Amino acid sequence: MKQLIPAFEQPPLPAGRFIVEEDPDPEAVPLDVLFVGGGPAGLAGAIRLAQLAARDRAKGGPLADLEIGVLEKSGELGEHCLSGAVVNPGAFRTLFPDLDEADFPFRGRVAGDRVLLLTERGKIRLPTPPSMRNHGHHVASICEIVRWLGGQAEALGVNVFTGFPADALLMRGGQVVGVRTTPAGLDREGNPAAGYMPATDLSARVTVLAEGTRGPLSQAWLEREGVGSANPQIFALGVKELWEVADPPGAVTHTMGWPLPWDAFGGSFIYPMGGNLVSLGLVVGLDAPYVDLDVHALLQRFKHHPFVRGVLEGGELVEWGAKTIPEGGYHAIPDRLSGDGLLIAGDAAGLVDVASLKGIHYAMRSGVLAAEAIGRALSDLGERASGGEGAQGREGSDGAVPAARLASYDAALRESLIQDPLYRNRNQRLAFKSGFYAGGVKAGLMQATGGTFPGARISSESDAAGPRYKRLGLDSAYDSEHAVTKVDAVFRSGNATRDDIPSHLLPGPAAGAEVSPEMAEIYASLCPAGVYERDGDRLVVNAPNCIDCKATDVLGPRWTPREGGSGPAYKRM
Repeated sequence: MKQLIPAFEQPPLPAGRFIVEEDPDPEAVPLDVLFVGGGPAGLAGAIRLAQLAARDRAKGGPLADLEIGVLEKSGELGEHCLSGAVVNPGAFRTLFPDLDEADFPFRGRVAGDRVLLLTERGKIRLPTPPSMRNHGHHVASICEIVRWLGGQAEALGVNVFTGFPADALLMRGGQVVGVRTTPAGLDREGNPAAGYMPATDLSARVTVLAEGTRGPLSQAWLEREGVGSANPQIFALGVKELWEVADPPGAVTHTMGWPLPWDAFGGSFIYPMGGNLVSLGLVVGLDAPYVDLDVHALLQRFKHHPFVRGVLEGGELVEWGAKTIPEGGYHAIPDRLSGDGLLIAGDAAGLVDVASLKGIHYAMRSGVLAAEAIGRALSDLGERASGGEGAQGREGSDGAVPAARLASYDAALRESLIQDPLYRNRNQRLAFKSGFYAGGVKAGLMQATGGTFPGARISSESDAAGPRYKRLGLDSAYDSEHAVTKVDAVFRSGNATRDDIPSHLLPGPAAGAEVSPEMAEIYASLCPAGVYERDGDRLVVNAPNCIDCKATDVLGPRWTPREGGSGPAYKRM
């Protein structure tokens, strides 16, 4: 069949939309530090900074009157968060050393691990790789974790603003001086309508971008600054379902093999979530060479397997969602995550270790390290200003904190990772570019040598640059009593986006250009929420269906922020 390269039809990032050379409005909300994104990274950072401020208040230090804010686009904390999730509790212990693990928002300790290789009807139990052993870890709902962290932050005096997406970075002379939110109440053509609310500016001396995967402000700032990475970031799409069942499995289970072909990287998870709840999902790399890659349909086919049918027998689907995951590992982390008045943390920085299937504690750790770097910088600037050292001593004391003062974050983060599994496993995901079997052999050698094999970085290309030239053929994926269509799945996500909201999705290689019919098929297959349809030779965009998974932002149409509270409303994902 015809070979397709998604990058040829992907529009450029609308960087001019996301970076505005303009001072904050005189009526801007004044803050010292603003965390953009109310997920694990942003909330952990806000909590740690508030703890430092509380310590300074007790002794009259320079952080005593610090104003800290968290800006979150979902209507309530946690509604846009999705993960498996098995959680390493280390970051919680760091933030809350006086609490017991029973106080943390987990659903239970991992009772055991099981790794299965599936064929269409059979299964083979494999030895659990060291990187996937979860002794001492906990199953959890990321939504519940985030809501709990939000309560801890507010108790420390952090200002948490929900329902306010960040639309653009405000910059002055190369320095980030705050953000502008997205207006609300616009009609389909973008004109003010009933309930209109204009954009709001928030000023800050430091803005921490903790937007999650494919954060548009992070992408725009990195592009503007010319910050690259050894390898481009690559991504996977995970589709997850939460079921109420009669008899959940006791062990944390991961599978590989069927229903995925040998040249698509990914696998499934089945986690007991306490009580009668079980979460299951499928994660597939977006570098797979298939024009009809449809992770949602593959998950429905996965439920045909006798083992999975047995788990779900008599059960009921109660929630559904999807999210992209950065998979590039250590080599895809941007070379610099700090600048004048800005830091980047969490998934926006690509801090996920695919080999161990862990990202939450890395996100929280990066937020903590960002907070500590900000605390050092503001303390130093405050002490210099109060010490009467003249203009040079007052550098940055009342404006954006200079990049040189925040660079310790980069050093601390790299140092924390260098002895960590994320660094040791730096080539494991990339090994599977050779296919399932060759990749498995290489990954085993990497485990055995502590990451020293093959002795050099495995290079890669972006997902959009990879050719698509095969078909999976998933017509029978929905022939199962447990299958759910994309339309029904979106309903299960709690999506309550207005039907007449302006489209926030930008398809086409350039303004006014048409998407080819072949590329329209790729988008329609890939999107788990049915946002894109191919109607003959035409691409139809059903923007209100979007659940902000960002999958097509990787390969095609660009995602831009929309009215606060739009998108999914996850409760226990």
